[in-house]
Amino acid sequence: MPSITRSINLLIFLSVVLGVLLLPQLYGLVPTWLFYSVLGGWLAYVIVAVLAASGRRIAYPLAFVLSILTLAVSLPQPEHQSFVMAGLSLASLTFLAGSGLQLALVILIPVYYLRKRTGGKTN
Repeated sequence: MPSITRSINLLIFLSVVLGVLLLPQLYGLVPTWLFYSVLGGWLAYVIVAVLAASGRRIAYPLAFVLSILTLAVSLPQPEHQSFVMAGLSLASLTFLAGSGLQLALVILIPVYYLRKRTGGKTN
């Protein structure tokens, strides 16, 4: 299952990189408590990325939970939808890319476990 694990790891790493782009955008726009909440979530992703890079099995379930939490918190926000409706901007591109990354993780991680369970090939 090397290709699916590489894909999942890449998505986890890209989520961390995207967080580096997101945090400066948020710093002056949101209340302090919200900024620190997002920062905490990003730090959790950094930990998951380190676990994934070191081949720890716990990384994927943690990434799955973080992805669901991220989507559950992010998608319903009217401010995020207004970014997208206003047209292309750094904020809208960050939101769309982040949501896409999280959605891909929510799909790929169960596929990984299903294939692992059934012994299916993923190449």
